[in-house]
Amino acid sequence: MAHAAPRPQIMPGRRPGGTPVFSERAHAVAKLAVPVVLGLVYGLWAATNRRYGGPLTGWNVLFGFLTALVFAVLCIALLSVGPKLRREVHAVAWGAFSGAAIGFLVSQSPMSVMESAAVGVGVAAGVFAFLFYRYYTHEDAQGHRTE
Repeated sequence: MAHAAPRPQIMPGRRPGGTPVFSERAHAVAKLAVPVVLGLVYGLWAATNRRYGGPLTGWNVLFGFLTALVFAVLCIALLSVGPKLRREVHAVAWGAFSGAAIGFLVSQSPMSVMESAAVGVGVAAGVFAFLFYRYYTHEDAQGHRTE
């Protein structure tokens, strides 16, 4: 029985020849644009939760923009500092950020503080578990990608 030739490994985000799909400039723009867009969506969501279906006010718009700004700044900071951290701490940082962000969103709704804390802790634990597994299987102990 003849064996087929092994298929070439394709790295994520790369063409089969090994060249990147997007340029370095596109990656630099995306590293800033994605957190800003996510922050705007997050701020809109938080402001909508806080209104409870009531009328839109100037304070509500201000709250949404401030929430978006804080979210985007924290996300950009974590994206720039995170890769320099050990994989365990990196996963904890993303878990804490995600749990706090979701917990804050839930706290702006009519749910109780205990429910928002429970949702935040649950999300933080899930994100930590997923990212710890991801970093553990795709990085060596020094944080260098193995793929």
